[in-house]
Amino acid sequence: MSLRLYNTLNRGIEDFAPDDPKRVTMYVCGPTVYNYIHIGNARPAVVFGLLARLLRRLYPQVVYARNITDVDDKINAAAQAAGVPIGEITTRYAEAYFDDVARLGVDPPDVIPYATAHIGEIVAMCVRLIERGHAYAAEGHVLFDVASFPDYGRLSGRSTEDMIAGARVEVAPYKRNPADFVLWKPSSDELPGWDSPWGRGRPGWHIECSAMAAAHLGETIDIHAGGNDLMFPHHENEVAQSTCAHGGRTFARFWLHNGMLTFDGRKMSKSLGNVLVLHDLLERHPAEVLRFLLLRAHYRQPLDWSESTLAQARATLDGWYGVLRDRADVDIGSSEPDVPTAVEAALCDDLNTPEAFAVVAGLADAARRASTPDDRRATKAALLGAGRLLGLLQQDPEAWFQQSTAGDAIDAAWVQGLLDERVAARKAKDFARADAIREELAARHIVIEDGAQGTRWKVAAAAAAN
Repeated sequence: MSLRLYNTLNRGIEDFAPDDPKRVTMYVCGPTVYNYIHIGNARPAVVFGLLARLLRRLYPQVVYARNITDVDDKINAAAQAAGVPIGEITTRYAEAYFDDVARLGVDPPDVIPYATAHIGEIVAMCVRLIERGHAYAAEGHVLFDVASFPDYGRLSGRSTEDMIAGARVEVAPYKRNPADFVLWKPSSDELPGWDSPWGRGRPGWHIECSAMAAAHLGETIDIHAGGNDLMFPHHENEVAQSTCAHGGRTFARFWLHNGMLTFDGRKMSKSLGNVLVLHDLLERHPAEVLRFLLLRAHYRQPLDWSESTLAQARATLDGWYGVLRDRADVDIGSSEPDVPTAVEAALCDDLNTPEAFAVVAGLADAARRASTPDDRRATKAALLGAGRLLGLLQQDPEAWFQQSTAGDAIDAAWVQGLLDERVAARKAKDFARADAIREELAARHIVIEDGAQGTRWKVAAAAAAN
């Protein structure tokens, strides 16, 4: 099955053909580890992690790198504010990032390069850029000479005037051009630093990714991805410095960018007080609900986050898990179910997750209507196979419905004890006690369902959004 992707560089959807079909390479910008990430930072990990899964179905080898930026001024400030060594900050929040995205069902990448482990490669790239006339040293800094790269601005589509305006905060007397950006900068004694031909210092943010990508994936990579807020200046600068350092060779053949998150239609920002921290959200909502919501909109489009969209996501998953619970007696065998062709086809169309979810909804309807044993097996297997690729519907259905709003298991023995007491009360025609038990469970957001299969219970979907 052929894969088509929107290439930001050329502003259109193109057939994806890797440089080497036997080794597909992808680099995704990871976090700067000075705090817990917000939910918007999780979107590229989820979206492009799904792309990596898809690529592995299509090609024999995929090398997927997602970096950790562990040297940065924000990290320095966080360490100074906490009064702890910088390494303590970076270790704490890198581990928190790994744990949190793993809970979202994100597979670990093949390579996790740390910036501080690639100082030698960064210095060597700076030296190469100076030797080739694309960078210059000034007052302990090394700066990229934007004027030396005529294609600067092509990726982001920005004019020279826009780029200079965006660089005004970094205007310094040692710059030849206001748009020139820092590759290396000096460090004072209290800041992290490494020896270099220009004195003790540390790398600029942009060159870190260029050096790490080249070290692990090669001078030309197939896919470079990240949030569209990184398109300028970060990705634009990566293109410039990598192309020039590698003698004009293409840095990334495909550029993919995901859209940003809004909260109730407003941009997330610290000043508005509406930044949603993933670590906190995972304490309040099942991780699978968060994953579903991050994938529900097309990755290139903005995604609005609200209590109502969370409730809708939980209700949708409840419906699909309800079908699987009703088919608990259907044995599909021990082998992993195949991914339905229609789901894979939707994802091969520029990761069209809305279409993929529409297919899943159809599969759930078909499984709900299936009546013959063969149809029941086939439709249940198709639903599970679709979920396997999307990272959904892999939990035990009973466990899904018997979890708290944070995704933790409710004390099932306590619930079952009350349900047994309720059965006894109804047999004794003590309906007041039976109703009181129902109300006691309802106060804990537990809904009782009496049916032909007996009494079942679940946590109310609305409770998951609170």
